[in-house]
Amino acid sequence: MLRTTTIPVLPRLPIPFFSLTRTKMSSTQSPIKLPRFVSVEESGISSLSKPDGTRFSLVSYNILAQAYVKSSLFPHSPSSCLKWKARSQAILSVLKNLGVDFLCLQEVDEYESFYKGNMESSGYSSTYIQRSGQKRDGCGIFYKHNMAELVLEDIIDYNDLVNSTQEGNVLDDDKQYDKDAIANKDPGSKNGSKSKSTQDRGDPNDPRVRLKRDCVGLIAAFKLQNPSQNVVIVANTHIYWDPEWADVKLAQAKYLLSRLARFKKLVSDKFECTPSLIVAGDFNSTPGDKVYQYLISGNSSSAPTLDVVEDLPIPLCSVYGSTRGEPPFTNYTPGFTGTLDYIFFSPSDNIQPVSFLELPEPESSDIDGGLPNFNHPSDHLPIGAEFVISREYIP
Repeated sequence: MLRTTTIPVLPRLPIPFFSLTRTKMSSTQSPIKLPRFVSVEESGISSLSKPDGTRFSLVSYNILAQAYVKSSLFPHSPSSCLKWKARSQAILSVLKNLGVDFLCLQEVDEYESFYKGNMESSGYSSTYIQRSGQKRDGCGIFYKHNMAELVLEDIIDYNDLVNSTQEGNVLDDDKQYDKDAIANKDPGSKNGSKSKSTQDRGDPNDPRVRLKRDCVGLIAAFKLQNPSQNVVIVANTHIYWDPEWADVKLAQAKYLLSRLARFKKLVSDKFECTPSLIVAGDFNSTPGDKVYQYLISGNSSSAPTLDVVEDLPIPLCSVYGSTRGEPPFTNYTPGFTGTLDYIFFSPSDNIQPVSFLELPEPESSDIDGGLPNFNHPSDHLPIGAEFVISREYIP
């Protein structure tokens, strides 16, 4: 469903990369360690201060909804850093100090009561969609209002896939379960234990039950506030978590790209431009699985060999995968350590990343014992990039 702005518009858990040794954390608070952006080598941009094109920065961050924060789910974390008063201020501090132009946040609860107003006071406007059903969290895109103007947005409710079952099979018949991920799945996952979640699902053989996961996404078009007035589409999503239901996650990824293609055409026609495209979020998928392979399979330079070759509506390239390589982890707990979060861009749009947000190394002391802790208020780490749109591409 398209949502209008003031401008009129047309009517978890996969294979772990590391084993964590549970160590006792300090019970005293220490300053939050903020990451920095690292320039991409051989980017062709000699200095970010030179006028080689239009630049903007973006961070994607699963901030861990307070609704999922329980001592029983995070026994390795100091109890004081799990309390809402401490966590909310720590998250806010991270977001403000990153200072980027766009923030794609997942697991956002307390949007109206906390994040919206506090981010507005720091110069950010925002748009938000709460998850379906009884879920309290959702996805939000925050943007600096002096940098970008929201001109069009669209909501993705993956429960809409339920209606597609009447038109044909939208799930893979061959369900590629990640057996190693299942074997290593943390029974205390914040998404609920295996036994509890299975009981809540209903008949797992009914595609209507399988596809109703209450997951959402948000697509927004922005006109950058610069002389060229480039149009950038930013998508933010949170894909279903369970590795046993890999077919559902793949169906959601396919639906995401189909909706993106339709939205991009609408934006192109309405504003007579060729918009750049960024897709960010928590995809609950590791680099080796089918969701990741599908998303990058339209980009010939980085595409792996797929069992079934499909024409993707939009080619995508991973920021980290195309520069430094995917990080070893973006989620770090004793129960699971691996990469689940990504920022993709459409390389055909003459847009390129010129820097990426650094992440801690496995031996870094600030992640010792697992997250969240006093240094990192979520079990996920923020990822980010700075992009440049070449001057030759200015519409």
